[in-house]
Amino acid sequence: MNENLLHFLWKLKLFSVNNLKSTNGEIIHIISNGIHNLNTGPDFLNAKIEIENQVWGGNIEIHINSSDWYKHNHETDKNYDAVILHVVWEHDVEIFRENNAKIATLELKNYISKEVLISYNQLFSKNKKWINCENEIQSIDSFIFDNWLERLYFERLEQKSTIILEILAANKNNWEATLFMLLAKSFGLKINGDAFLNFANTFDFSIVRKVSNNVEQLEALFFGQAGLLSNENESVYFEKLKKEYEYLKIKFKLTPILGRQVQFFRLRPNNFPTIRLSQLAFLYNKYQNLFSKIIEIESLELFYSLFEVSTLPFWETHFTFEKESKKSTKKLTKSFIDLILINTIIPLKFVHLKSLGKSDYSSLLNILENIKPEKNSIISKYNDLKIKSPNAFKTQALLQLKNEYCSKQLCLQCAIGKTILNKF
Repeated sequence: MNENLLHFLWKLKLFSVNNLKSTNGEIIHIISNGIHNLNTGPDFLNAKIEIENQVWGGNIEIHINSSDWYKHNHETDKNYDAVILHVVWEHDVEIFRENNAKIATLELKNYISKEVLISYNQLFSKNKKWINCENEIQSIDSFIFDNWLERLYFERLEQKSTIILEILAANKNNWEATLFMLLAKSFGLKINGDAFLNFANTFDFSIVRKVSNNVEQLEALFFGQAGLLSNENESVYFEKLKKEYEYLKIKFKLTPILGRQVQFFRLRPNNFPTIRLSQLAFLYNKYQNLFSKIIEIESLELFYSLFEVSTLPFWETHFTFEKESKKSTKKLTKSFIDLILINTIIPLKFVHLKSLGKSDYSSLLNILENIKPEKNSIISKYNDLKIKSPNAFKTQALLQLKNEYCSKQLCLQCAIGKTILNKF
């Protein structure tokens, strides 16, 4: 038996509520089972219970065994003085109030159907599964499933909002500066994301504005602060950028990030930090007020147009300073722009709308629903379970489901797990 299951059963009243009796034979009627408390203290607050025709208002504490009350030292904790009913799976000892009166105890095992327990055991079977409900998930009603996915997506947005709000606060509510730092992190992708965020944090965004009209200066600023101009190199273009950076370094009293934080290893050439930083410089040379433009845009195609940027000419024949390559225009691809929209632009617009007191996020969902589904191992596994994803909205929600519920075994807090157990 699991205490989380007992919480779940009590919260949803998934047991026979008729003819309830305490372990002392007192008749119990549940008027209100209380509010689930996820913090310290009794498990359910502000409940209302009738015991032998007397109505009690207070809290409910739930344990597997009655003796757990003493194991958890509740007898010395004043937070538990207002407990009116002790709900347990197995009653093995009496619990007393300070005045030596017994606290009424309900032994729940006598009121739960075998079907619910069988269903629970099947859901949490020890047989190796990718997710616990992989045999039942296809049978979940589409209305329940789709509503749960929408809630999961907004839960994911809220989580992504945390870092945005932290950066925004550090930038004293400068949205343009915050966007720059978030875009830098996005352009770095998984491997260089933190390093790119670090580099963007080494200078004031006002410097970007001051040099943005000169794209080579902007590139020199980015490369230098990212530590990519610290070594010696025979490339003429490298020397040109380094000379430009030395001038900027003195003028603005700059200090680059320490060590070799920026990595080339395990990256495809188009994702090399040299290419991504050049594209970022090109973007900020093209737009002086990028945040304002992003807030105005509400269609996917306009975002594709906005991010239609490439690199400076040198990088058309290079991926690094050292070696020349076949000439190619290195524009941001639609798939890369999709990642920026999913991970940066939509979360930032969400935070901005909330800051204005707005709660209509339909324009954000519309953009997301028009972005192609993401491709990764988690989404592939859901596809194998016949859970198809027509767009990025669903893939984002499924990632949240797997990472925050399935992997953490939080089936009893998941609408899918609840539905499976509720069938009985």
